[in-house]
Amino acid sequence: MRVWTVDDVMTTAVVTVGVSASYREVVDLLIGRRISAVPVVDDDLRVVGVVSEADLLRKIEYAGDEKPRLFESRRRRHERAKSTVGTAGDLMSAPPVVAGSGKSIAAAARLMDAEHVKRLPVIDDQGRLLGIVARSDLLKAHLRPDDEIRDDVVSGMLTSYFGHGVDDVDAQVSGGVVTLTGRVDRASTADAVDHVTRQVPGVVAVVNAITRVWDDRQTTTGYGIG
Repeated sequence: MRVWTVDDVMTTAVVTVGVSASYREVVDLLIGRRISAVPVVDDDLRVVGVVSEADLLRKIEYAGDEKPRLFESRRRRHERAKSTVGTAGDLMSAPPVVAGSGKSIAAAARLMDAEHVKRLPVIDDQGRLLGIVARSDLLKAHLRPDDEIRDDVVSGMLTSYFGHGVDDVDAQVSGGVVTLTGRVDRASTADAVDHVTRQVPGVVAVVNAITRVWDDRQTTTGYGIG
């Protein structure tokens, strides 16, 4: 089974700015390109930060009220200070939350959720920009044709993980929903087939109709697969 990564779904024609780009230049760029954020790169195209609409709006939020207040939180003081600066290098959020080339789309989705970001610059092992992946890009896996999904389930995954132990198992796919049928010796095997099928990119749900000859789950502690 081929694991889908950010490289499969990212946008490679990425709009960027340098650290010296002015506030107005960044605003013009976001509005003109209809994007909500832009990576900030150095002369070697290494990603050093990201400037988003939220970063730019601080200049409006704190207009005329730039002085720190007594007992103000560190975060609010930091945001207030940013409202007075004028270049992308000063405005950007750094260090940037990025995805390395080859990161799985599942891992990218978890990273976005954990860091509360809507997009991830994709970088190589030198930190240089390769592309950018947004939340909507991660959903592209669910646009895969049913026959491609079935090929991954049957030939790629069942054979790779279980060899000849699931020769009597079949899969049908409709609208991304996989229905597993057939017969296996142990219930733990049927559960394992269900488990790894759900990891195939594009699978929306799994209907497990596999017949189990022997229920060995009372003594099984895991699936025995990586």
